[in-house]
Amino acid sequence: MAGSLGARRRIGTIIMGVACIGVAAAVGWSVFGKRSDSLASVAPGDITASIDSAAPRSVGPSGLPIPRFVSLKAEKVNVRRGPSSDHPVAWVFQRKGLPVEIVAEFENWRRVRDSDGEEGWILQNMLSGKRTAVVAPWKQGQTVPLYDSPNTAGGMLAKVGAGVVGEVSSCSGDWCEVTTGGYDGYVEQTQLWGVYPGESVD
Repeated sequence: MAGSLGARRRIGTIIMGVACIGVAAAVGWSVFGKRSDSLASVAPGDITASIDSAAPRSVGPSGLPIPRFVSLKAEKVNVRRGPSSDHPVAWVFQRKGLPVEIVAEFENWRRVRDSDGEEGWILQNMLSGKRTAVVAPWKQGQTVPLYDSPNTAGGMLAKVGAGVVGEVSSCSGDWCEVTTGGYDGYVEQTQLWGVYPGESVD
């Protein structure tokens, strides 16, 4: 997400089945500007699935790993330049369920990073432990196969457009079960932003 003024909207397309019927799925937000967070006890928005990645992680003041992925709880979430309501709004997310990565904690604020690499501060109660992922945001204009089983030999259920957001049910470290566009299937884990390579989610 760029820190410039204005609005940005991304729309991914999921092409269903052999007939390649397009079903629109949007990932959008508005930008008004842009950019630390912690809690002594674990709050609902901090709860995530188990992390089993080779990537090194530290433990934040909340007692949970940093970094870690969560998702947005509301349709509209202010992102501030610093960890208090006194700091100006950097931009506004306008997509419930969008995955973000917590990279720091300060009291009841969480510093998050989006799929564009932009960072800012969000109140912890605006975040959910529900796991979601963006399909290959680095592959603009391309599609990723959604299979009916966790291997490339399985039948292809759909072609999912880059930028589509799906709900993550589980990940084995190699494959994730994802629900999007009314379809439930499997996507190679390396094709998702919102889960770590090798991470186990259950």
